Amino acid sequence: MLQYEREFELNRRNWNERTAIHLKSPFYDVAGFKAGRNTLMPIELAELGNIVGTPILHLQCHFGLDTLSLQQMGAHATGVDFSDAAIEAARALAEETGLNARFIHSNVYDLPKVHNARYPLVFTSYGVLCWLPDLTLWAQVIAHFLTPGGTFYMVDGHPFGGMFDDSRQDGELVARYPYFHDPAGSFEPGGFPSYTKDAEIVHSGDHEWSHSIGDVLNSLIGAGLRIEFLHEFNVSAYQRLPQMVKGDDGWWRLPEGRLQIPCLYSVKATKPR
Repeated sequence: MLQYEREFELNRRNWNERTAIHLKSPFYDVAGFKAGRNTLMPIELAELGNIVGTPILHLQCHFGLDTLSLQQMGAHATGVDFSDAAIEAARALAEETGLNARFIHSNVYDLPKVHNARYPLVFTSYGVLCWLPDLTLWAQVIAHFLTPGGTFYMVDGHPFGGMFDDSRQDGELVARYPYFHDPAGSFEPGGFPSYTKDAEIVHSGDHEWSHSIGDVLNSLIGAGLRIEFLHEFNVSAYQRLPQMVKGDDGWWRLPEGRLQIPCLYSVKATKPR
């Protein structure tokens, strides 16, 4: 992915900066995690099923809370992220908590060059695909690391829900971002708060790419995987749009009575034996 080297470096610096913010953010509640809180959300907890004793490869793991939560549940988890600051923080948390997860500093696309294990389960979740320009290669990496009969599972922000202007304060849903993929992607200059809504500002800009649901499914099919399900949800893990309200269950939704839109989706796929 040499053609995207500049964009990847920009994003690495962005996520290094976000890591410092997120480590002290109430959104991530690191202190609560250290006290025993599992950070996985109800969707993936229900759909992953029993993972005790299962080796899991967690792609784009940020600073490792979900990877460590998988380990806490009895899995043998390996987390991967391209942010050196995030991986450093993840390793420190693993040592502090005694959760023996492994962490690898690598871009997803470069992972086969530095890691040679195979896994019955590959996992990725929440805000991941928008940082990847090429889903065909992404899916090939997943297939590469899956054992025959192995499972890939993901949950991420729905690309339809991601089309709407997240800066409007008038309550209107107005399309601002593309649904279909553009190889050039889009650049966002620095000077914005993270999605955690903390007062800190992310000074580094970022570069993102949109991918349709068809892009995701067809990339996995093209890599030889069989789609087991696609589920869509009208909830978000954070306040994705200003008009969203947080329910008693912890999920963010558009207010009752408003037209609901898909905000999350999950996919399960398997590699033939």
